[in-house]
Amino acid sequence: MRANMSLQPGAPWYRHRWPWFLMIGPVLVLVGGAVMMWLALSRPDAMVVGDYYKQGKAINQELGRDRAASRLGLRFEASYDAAAGRVTGTLLSHGEPVRAPFHIRLAHPTQPERDRVLEALPDARGRFVAEAAGLEPTHWQVVVEGGARNWRLARSWSWQREPVLAIAADAELESGARP
Repeated sequence: MRANMSLQPGAPWYRHRWPWFLMIGPVLVLVGGAVMMWLALSRPDAMVVGDYYKQGKAINQELGRDRAASRLGLRFEASYDAAAGRVTGTLLSHGEPVRAPFHIRLAHPTQPERDRVLEALPDARGRFVAEAAGLEPTHWQVVVEGGARNWRLARSWSWQREPVLAIAADAELESGARP
């Protein structure tokens, strides 16, 4: 009797729910893999640079600019007013206002097309106002540098968590160099 039961024709496989239930996992993996492949190919990785060797060699030049900022005794303070879309602040050298124009570079952490370069023109008291409408609330890399790129101050900044950005030159001076 048992042998007859196994030989009886039943419903075709696609009428049973278990084969479909067992196929759901592999189908979801294939769809997820296709979506991930599309994302990987359609969005280039902006954090990888092609000229890494050249950038590595430039580090020594950057250190020289940091030392120059230390010799000048530079101190930078700025804040961002989101409603007005402006960065305001001061740049001081040994406590005295710097009146020469300088640049403020704001580098977006992941999307270089959103980087900004602000021109700062200080007044007689060393105060400046730079337009920066629509500055995203993200973790910016800030580089303040002279118009001739002979000194620099650098630091990361998130204007929502830290309303006032303060950067003081603190690079170690070379032996024998005067502050």
